Amino acid sequence: MRNRFIARFLSLTAICLLMAGVAHSTNNKNRHTKKIAKPRIAIAGLAIESSTFSPALTLEEAFHAKYGAEVFTSYRFLSADSPLRSRAIWVPTIIGKSLPGGTVTREAYESLVTKTLDALKKGAPYDGLYFDIHGAMSVVGLDDPEGDFIVRIRKVIGKQTIISTSMDLHGNVSWRLAENSDLITCYRMAPHEDAMQTKQRAVKNLLDRIESGKGKPAYKAYVSIPILLPGEKTSTRIEPGKSIYQAVAPAAAQPGIVDAAIWIGYAWADEPRNHAVVMVTGDDKEKVTQTATQLAQRFWSARSEFVFVAPTGTLAECLDKAIASNKRPFFISDSGDNPTAGGAGDVTWTLTEILKRPEFKSETGPSLIYASIPGPELVKAAIAAGVGNNVEGYAGAKVDARFAPPIKLSGKVEAIEYGDKDAEVEVVIRVGSVHVIVTQKRKPYHREADFTRLGLAPRKTDIVVVKIGYLEPELYAMKADWLLALTVGGVDQNLERLGYKRIQRPMFPLDKDMRDPDLSAKLVPLSGK
Repeated sequence: MRNRFIARFLSLTAICLLMAGVAHSTNNKNRHTKKIAKPRIAIAGLAIESSTFSPALTLEEAFHAKYGAEVFTSYRFLSADSPLRSRAIWVPTIIGKSLPGGTVTREAYESLVTKTLDALKKGAPYDGLYFDIHGAMSVVGLDDPEGDFIVRIRKVIGKQTIISTSMDLHGNVSWRLAENSDLITCYRMAPHEDAMQTKQRAVKNLLDRIESGKGKPAYKAYVSIPILLPGEKTSTRIEPGKSIYQAVAPAAAQPGIVDAAIWIGYAWADEPRNHAVVMVTGDDKEKVTQTATQLAQRFWSARSEFVFVAPTGTLAECLDKAIASNKRPFFISDSGDNPTAGGAGDVTWTLTEILKRPEFKSETGPSLIYASIPGPELVKAAIAAGVGNNVEGYAGAKVDARFAPPIKLSGKVEAIEYGDKDAEVEVVIRVGSVHVIVTQKRKPYHREADFTRLGLAPRKTDIVVVKIGYLEPELYAMKADWLLALTVGGVDQNLERLGYKRIQRPMFPLDKDMRDPDLSAKLVPLSGK
């Protein structure tokens, strides 16, 4: 009897152990095959450079805002079949990018920000947010708009969500922008040939930190550098900008560091945050702080070596040299009213001076393309007259008439083109030997196709005058020679005559004999603390 009881007990025990083993095996199998949920990542951002030295104002329509799924069209690396797209559940809200211009109206800013916050509320919660900004937006009555924007975003998404911010190297990094950004990076090239690469890096860093479980980098080192220089003196095509920025990628590749960045800052806004900054993020405290200080010291030590990216001169000097030269095409940058730096784009001073020159009075004179001047009324008159017929009317100086009044143009209509995103309508009017591009709305001319679609042949033209600073890649490759004219306007390259009142002082080069600043890195508090 006792033996039978023991046998039955052992049999039941074996069955229980077997069942427990099966259950344990099943649980293990379930645990290892269960898919980890993809992170939810939002996308938001507004981008513009705003000159506070220009009388222009920027309205909401200038941002050409994209909503929802349309946002993906701005990022090649997030196309439907891209590897990065498949790694997350994306919640695109609103992004807007305006041509550089004047200060943004408060109404435009509040409207776009409110729409973004509303969209973020609907899609919450999030594991991460990609914050795509320029960093040099100015808003009427508001300092540091990007800092204000990210703080308001934090109130919606919370402090635990990881924010990865990407910026233009001509943006400004305020302390509160640094504090609320967990990951932050900027372009490493000027001209900005690495813009898309930078945005992709910001998104990849965000995904890597979330997927790895590492979360927010433990340390963010910040160095404020009292330097304010125009982009035309800090191009990475030439020294010392070339070497300074070539050191950024190796610095960011060190173990214990997530990213490193140097911001030149934006020279044409008079706000306390406008100055150079270095930031390094990562998990190794010593390496993060030392690297930030080293990059900042290298920048500061080279401050007196920065020069313009091209030979400069007054407009008269530049025209004299271009006319005398046998190098064609000869480019001249009309830098003071550069619309891609924040100029109003409608200053007529340079064109007025060109048309005064006797060399251009006759159609047989040196051929010159001038790009461009807004003149909506003259555009209408040209359309009414038609190609091949003469037209007369005024253009420019509707926004910025400080240096010259509207210019009267009288000549033959050579081309009319419709549908440009920025200009909307473009016409070419020949005045003497000058081909003047007149637009319904201001437009930058950066690519050869911008000219050829109007029937113009810049490669065969003697002189091409463009409202620009340093030449964008296609123009740079096309030029036989080039001068940067130090002309007047809202983005005057002569910073000393702009009249700053609110930037932090001392500031190089405005205060050339200032003492060496404290360039030791300061640790920025984490956004969740």
